[in-house]
Amino acid sequence: MRTAEIKRDTNETKIYLTLNLDGTGKTEIDSGCGFLNHMLTLFAHHGDFDLTVKCNGDTDVDYHHSVEDIGICLGSAFAKALGDKRGITRYGQFLLPMDETLVLCAVDLSGRDYLGWSVELPSATVGDFDTELAKEFWLAFVRQCPSSIHIRELAGENTHHILEAVFKGMGHTLKEAVSVDAKHAGEIPSTKGTL
Repeated sequence: MRTAEIKRDTNETKIYLTLNLDGTGKTEIDSGCGFLNHMLTLFAHHGDFDLTVKCNGDTDVDYHHSVEDIGICLGSAFAKALGDKRGITRYGQFLLPMDETLVLCAVDLSGRDYLGWSVELPSATVGDFDTELAKEFWLAFVRQCPSSIHIRELAGENTHHILEAVFKGMGHTLKEAVSVDAKHAGEIPSTKGTL
C-alpha cells in the first residue's frame, strides 16, 4: 500500500499526519483552523485520499506556521508514499467550476519544484483565515514533494468559492497524477531533463 506517516515537532507546531494514496476519501482533520479543516477535507474527498491531520500550533499568533507546516507534512507524505514513483501516470490536470468560479489545476510529479500561482482573491480573509496562506500551503507542498504545480483562476468573484475550487481541483489533479498506469507499470518516470 502507498501510505505514509509524518511527524513534525518544532517550536511553532506539533503535527501528526497520515496519508493513504489508495483510499476512499476518509478524513480526520484537526488543523486548529476551521477553514483549513474544510479545505483539507474537500481535497482528500475529491482525491480519494485517506488523510489524518492533527496539528497543535501557535494559533494565538496566527495560522501561518500551522498552514505552512501542514503543507510541508502533506508534501512529505506524498513523496514518501510515492517512493520511486514506479509506474505512476505522473501528470494530472483538472478544470473545476464552482458557481461563478473556474479554476485550472495541473501537475507534473517531475522531481523539480515549481509553483505557478495565478489566483486573484478578492478578500484578504475568509472568516479568520488569511487567504494569502493558501499560496504558502502549496508552495510548502511542492518544496517537499518536488513537482511542477500550476493553479490558475480563470473566473471568480467569491473568495471562498475560489479557494474551495483550488483544493477540490488539486485533489482531482493529484489523484490522476499518482494513479498507476498499467501500461507503464514497472517503469520509473524520469525526474531529469525535459521529458
